[in-house]
Amino acid sequence: MLSSRKPLPSQARFIDPFQPEHIRRLVGRFGSPLLILDCQRVRSQWRRLARALPGVALHYALKPLPHPALVATILQEGGGLDLASTGEVQLARRLGAPPARCIHTHPIKRPVDIENALLFGVRTFVADNPDEILKFADFAGRARLLLRVAFRSATAVVDLSRKFGCEPADVPDLARLAQRLGVEVRGLSFHAGSQAADATRHVEAVQECARLMAAARRAQLGRFDMLDIGGGFPIDYLQPVPPIGRFCAPLRRALAQLPRGVQVIAEPGRYVCGPAAIAVAQVVGQAQREGSRWYYLDDGLYGSYSGQMFDHVRYRIESLRPGTRRFPSVLAGPTCDSFDVIAEGIELPRLNNGDLVVGHAMGAYTSACATNFNFIPRATVVTVNAHPRDTGSVTPWPAAPRPPRLP
Repeated sequence: MLSSRKPLPSQARFIDPFQPEHIRRLVGRFGSPLLILDCQRVRSQWRRLARALPGVALHYALKPLPHPALVATILQEGGGLDLASTGEVQLARRLGAPPARCIHTHPIKRPVDIENALLFGVRTFVADNPDEILKFADFAGRARLLLRVAFRSATAVVDLSRKFGCEPADVPDLARLAQRLGVEVRGLSFHAGSQAADATRHVEAVQECARLMAAARRAQLGRFDMLDIGGGFPIDYLQPVPPIGRFCAPLRRALAQLPRGVQVIAEPGRYVCGPAAIAVAQVVGQAQREGSRWYYLDDGLYGSYSGQMFDHVRYRIESLRPGTRRFPSVLAGPTCDSFDVIAEGIELPRLNNGDLVVGHAMGAYTSACATNFNFIPRATVVTVNAHPRDTGSVTPWPAAPRPPRLP
């Protein structure tokens, strides 16, 4: 990894990478395309969510953006980590994450994934079916389980209870199976869907889980004193969402009704990293087609804009070229695939080759999902303000080596 703690030429101790002046300087220094991650915004998002959910232990879900600087920032804030693979466990280990602040929440795991997490020191895992619980028979006494319950959501952008989670009625039988195997069940978990429209489904899930946990305690099936409320907290894309404090208000009221002694944890991902990054691409070519100006960028659907396919969101995009007169335009990616079109019918000033185009709120499910299709390297991730005492630091993190100029 390349690294530098020297500030930009402006000598500003704090870099606001969302300002055009700093965007241009970062591109001039590191090239294009870039994904610029502002760790100060990560801190702000984390603190807002912590204020909105007092008493809830937050574990950043690495899945949407497992960047080392971001993970280190969460650890600096005293937060925990939500891991879902051996690769994520290895990253947490390299960064010196305290294992006691880590959980492993993938409902389906290979035995080697369980063993690797246990060797690191993780103790809390998630399961949602008998086959998965049987995998823990060899690890009884070393691992504890949360049983994931499905709560389908019609309003969330991504329904995360379609692929994972048991029916509420299955909880007692799963707990009995674990008990026969000597595997401790500490409680329940759920995920009410990603980019939820409101907290209604979260509240319903908390209430149902409270009922299920009380019944399990009465049946002496385990302690059932831990509840993982997942994530799904929304951020602004093309449409605004409620402020996080207002979004979480009904959820806070529901959590306040839980019995004393129940430990509540959460797995925020998108909310923490999404607003903290922008994608910067450069116009590399253009053509007039069917009444619209087509601009070909050095980033696209197979790169940072992969979230439009995998995450089902659309990003707010603007150019850095000033101009009040705008024209219907098309933004296309750099690959040879005709599917690689980012936006159609977008109103933009007349752009020149070399002009910069910026996508906003692009920290989640962008760089993490990008590919090197066509042997076109993914955007370099540049982190700024990563060090609380040296907020002017800049660190590039190339996702793939740049191809050399051929003689």
